[in-house]
Amino acid sequence: MNAPVKNARQLESYIAGQWVRGAGKALPLLDAATGEPVALIDASGIDLKAALNFGRQTGNPTLRRMSFHERALMLKALGQALMETKEEFYALSTATGATRTDSWIDIEGGIGTLLSYASKGRRELPNTHTLVDGDVELLSRDNSFSGQHILSPLEGVAIHINAFNFPCWGMLEKLAPTLLAGMPAIVKPASQTAYLTELMVRRIIDLGILPKGALQLVSGSVGDLLDHVDCQDVVTFTGSATTGRKLKAHPAIIENSVRFTMEADSLNAAILGPDAVAGTEEFDLFVKEVAREMTAKAGQKCTAIRRVIAPRASVDALIKALGDRLAKTPLGNPGEEGIKMGPLASLAQRDEVRARIKDLQGDAEIVAGDPDRPNVASGDAEAGAFLSPVLLYCDRPNTAKAVHDVEAFGPVSTIVPYETAEEAATLARRGKGSLVASVFTDDPVFARDTVHALGPWHGRVMIGNRASAKSSTGHGSPLPVLVHGGPGRAGGGEELGGMRSVKHYMQRTAVQAAPWLLSEVTGRWMQGAKARHDTTHPFRKSLAELEIGDQMVTGTRTVTLEDIEHFASFTGDTFYAHMDEEAAKANPFFEGRVAHGYLIVSFAAGLFVDPAPGPVLANYGVDSLRFLTPVNPGDTLQVTLTAKQINPRETESYGEVRWDCAVTNQDTQVVAQYDVLTMVAKTWPQ
Repeated sequence: MNAPVKNARQLESYIAGQWVRGAGKALPLLDAATGEPVALIDASGIDLKAALNFGRQTGNPTLRRMSFHERALMLKALGQALMETKEEFYALSTATGATRTDSWIDIEGGIGTLLSYASKGRRELPNTHTLVDGDVELLSRDNSFSGQHILSPLEGVAIHINAFNFPCWGMLEKLAPTLLAGMPAIVKPASQTAYLTELMVRRIIDLGILPKGALQLVSGSVGDLLDHVDCQDVVTFTGSATTGRKLKAHPAIIENSVRFTMEADSLNAAILGPDAVAGTEEFDLFVKEVAREMTAKAGQKCTAIRRVIAPRASVDALIKALGDRLAKTPLGNPGEEGIKMGPLASLAQRDEVRARIKDLQGDAEIVAGDPDRPNVASGDAEAGAFLSPVLLYCDRPNTAKAVHDVEAFGPVSTIVPYETAEEAATLARRGKGSLVASVFTDDPVFARDTVHALGPWHGRVMIGNRASAKSSTGHGSPLPVLVHGGPGRAGGGEELGGMRSVKHYMQRTAVQAAPWLLSEVTGRWMQGAKARHDTTHPFRKSLAELEIGDQMVTGTRTVTLEDIEHFASFTGDTFYAHMDEEAAKANPFFEGRVAHGYLIVSFAAGLFVDPAPGPVLANYGVDSLRFLTPVNPGDTLQVTLTAKQINPRETESYGEVRWDCAVTNQDTQVVAQYDVLTMVAKTWPQ
């Protein structure tokens, strides 16, 4: 019998800096394995308009005042603190039906995403409040009018409506780029597993790392929240396509052109290459991957393999191999040792999956597993939402409909045969847009042609073979650095992808102005902007003294034929254009022997470098190097070096300085243009 509901904890929402309860009748949330109540949920009567206003008026301004690096360090501190308390989350996660391995994906995978964005934010973003997007566009011949795209954080709130299958990762993978961009968030988890999300949000709030208003939580129905969104807000949704379309068509979202990102149903495919016959490493890897995707989180993953597309000649061997492997997967209470697959998230979810299996049986036959009789190693087969893995086979996939239209969101996959490589890709595309497809092959031609055919219809394509087997993250693992999303029925949205997702929460603006004003706006010097000259060499200035636009014009150096021949002998670079007068003259770009490009760069360094110890600690790179005009023996070089961008580190005693380096000849023609990257101390004893 179920435990009394009164023993279950009532979940609360975190609104406007306070934990509050709903005013209506709370609904029970049950343990997926035992059927016992875990929590009660209700958000009725909560003032969600006030939540939006609190995020806009309190959370947003505070986050916007922080730089990208400050927000990245905030994410790092949050991720490290959550990792220290992870076992509390693991303990509760079993109630969702997740095994320890399943929970690792959700809990540590989510925390790892926070830490990944923290690291990439400090490496790839400047320590500023506004991003420069792309290069300067020259809008006048005399360089008196230019354009530059910039990115600024939106002034609203990001509303994240998440799915039940990943109550931690689903929140954190959206929260990381949102906070890094400078926007606050309201998280609305799916009710079935909201107790785990609520616990993590409680711990986040208790840590005191996030500023007030940066994070709010709605435990229960979304209510009238979307009635109050405006053009500065963002709404993201993960869940069924039917619900997603309803939300996307909300009058306030349409009227105010609110950014809406959706990740929905996805009939992902895995394709077995014709070369990957039984006995090959690729065949074995394919079987392992399909079985793993069917059983991880009990198949409740948006990236799980729903269609197994295989050469007709390999179908029998594949059915046997998969059937044997699935039969050996222990199904039971996820908290018990040795259990490899837990139940679905709820009894209602089990009923839903069983109904979808019946739909699939209109096109296919079950070849492994019984959806009505779960084979459990532990736990109550009826009280818990247990379902054995079910493998189907569709012999005529070209005329089938349900196989390409119906998603059973559980441990269910259908094998479909193909005759040609073109047919395999066509079958995969009949999913009408998917999050991910995988191709298992050691044949480069099949891999190339199939990926090209799948690309327009998929957000991600993974190629699996023996060379990548040990390091591959697998078919179903979204990664912080790669985009997650897909076209068509997959929702048409994009998440993750490193700094790409940060820009989803920012407004791109084209700014047109005189270069010196544009430089002031962007915090980056550009050609035509004002330069500052004084008697102090720029390399003698610490970060505290250096200013954008500090510039020096060097002395000159004439390049001789002896210089070119010595450089060639010393480096071994004896390319004919440097050594053979007649051959060089025959080249349409040259009039005779020319200096090496790297000789020019070396001479330029000799002209602008100050040799004494000082605040410039190291040269760590050169960006955008271009050689624009050939340098012949007798040409005279001069360098104009300008402090282009200053990027102080929050936690270090130094910062990065980007210098614009223009090398010209005696006719003031630019022969080389590039950025020099240096580490510069914040202070230096005089």
